[in-house]
Amino acid sequence: QVQLVESGGGLVQAGGSLRLSCAASGTILSIKTMDWYRQNPGKRRELVARISDRDGTEYAVAVKGRFTLSKDTTKNIAYLQMNNLKPEDTAVYYCNVIGALLDDDEYDEWGQGTQVTVSP
Repeated sequence: QVQLVESGGGLVQAGGSLRLSCAASGTILSIKTMDWYRQNPGKRRELVARISDRDGTEYAVAVKGRFTLSKDTTKNIAYLQMNNLKPEDTAVYYCNVIGALLDDDEYDEWGQGTQVTVSP
């Protein structure tokens, strides 16, 4: 009932920039949080950034000052602008959206993931 489409990953040199997008569609009544996580093989998925109407934006220490998360409320799209990328930012990035459906049920959906690779 909720679909997430991610885009914007790719290969970039250290110091470069990428912008990830996460578009949510379906029978959405409201969105509580739109998050970006990242994960490398054999490691746990970690929260990179979160945006919510109640609490604003939050960032992992490792990306604060370099990444900016914003949201287009009218289109239900979250954008993660990643600047000054470092090789340690290399990971698969996942979008996660939590909210309520038109029938008042809650949803907690994950995107398919998009690869970000930063070369030295």
